[in-house]
Amino acid sequence: MNSNNIPPGRGKSNPWSVFVLTVCRWLDSDYRREDLPDPSELPAKVDWQRTLPFIFLHLGCLAVFWVGISPVAVGAAVFLYVIRMFAITGFYHRYFSHKTFKTSRIVQFLFAVLGNSSMQRGPLWWAATHRHHHKHSDHEEDIHSPVISGFAWSHIGWLTSMKNFPTAYKSIPDLSKYPELVFLNRYDQTVPFAYGFLMLAIGWTLETFFPALGVTVGQFFIWTFFISTTVLLHGTLFINSLAHVWGRRRYETDDDSRNSWLLTFITLGEGWHNNHHRYPHSVRQGFRWWEIDITYYGLKFLSWTGLIWDLRPVPKAVIEEGLSSQQRSA
Repeated sequence: MNSNNIPPGRGKSNPWSVFVLTVCRWLDSDYRREDLPDPSELPAKVDWQRTLPFIFLHLGCLAVFWVGISPVAVGAAVFLYVIRMFAITGFYHRYFSHKTFKTSRIVQFLFAVLGNSSMQRGPLWWAATHRHHHKHSDHEEDIHSPVISGFAWSHIGWLTSMKNFPTAYKSIPDLSKYPELVFLNRYDQTVPFAYGFLMLAIGWTLETFFPALGVTVGQFFIWTFFISTTVLLHGTLFINSLAHVWGRRRYETDDDSRNSWLLTFITLGEGWHNNHHRYPHSVRQGFRWWEIDITYYGLKFLSWTGLIWDLRPVPKAVIEEGLSSQQRSA
């Protein structure tokens, strides 16, 4: 105890200690200092330490004005957007969060790695956060509700708060029993760093050995790492924000979830959000034949290969409920 009766670390920290603490938190998302307050006790506000990675990601996109554009770079960015969005929607969301199908330990890890490359944190944090959302959707306890906290906070503000940073391992015992997933979740910056170096390596290879393609290492890196990842991040976050304020409601759920064709296109099928909140246990979110759900089609294909199985369908009663609701409103 010091002369001011303030325990060490409780008072003002010097810049060096703040820097070290920030780096430790970035490298190890489970890192905690005993002399600091429990994150759950902190106010829900923007924290600069959590904001810096997002600022870095968005500022990196501006480098496109220096590196330019080419069909190869843009094509690669779009391709990586699609496969990583599928990893988020199909596995981070429909598998880890809702267990709408079964798979092997190897496949769940591989798609967890692919999802982690999207810079949306680890699969266990993602699943725990999303399960909490469904439990308290658009109520006071919901950490990213536009109805309760406003659009900007529900879209990205909540991500920058230290209060929402820790992983609630107690709420995901079915997932935290796998040490490889816990490791991936704890050191959730490892895969994004590896992904960035891989993009640099591919860009260098294309520029060095295939100059006729007209792509440079910097150009390839900016498009596949910064631009593709930033668009992917916002595409995912629109489901938290826009899908709760804009669109149509087929089901009278205990929240303000909505269906949107536009968000469906952006997120490979996640735009049928009101459907999903009515019955989140189904692998399919487009409940009608005409409701395009690309993620579901991809998962169906994987089931034909035997990589996943036991895909949970939409109950007939839920389909009929939606038909009855539409008839009443007609």
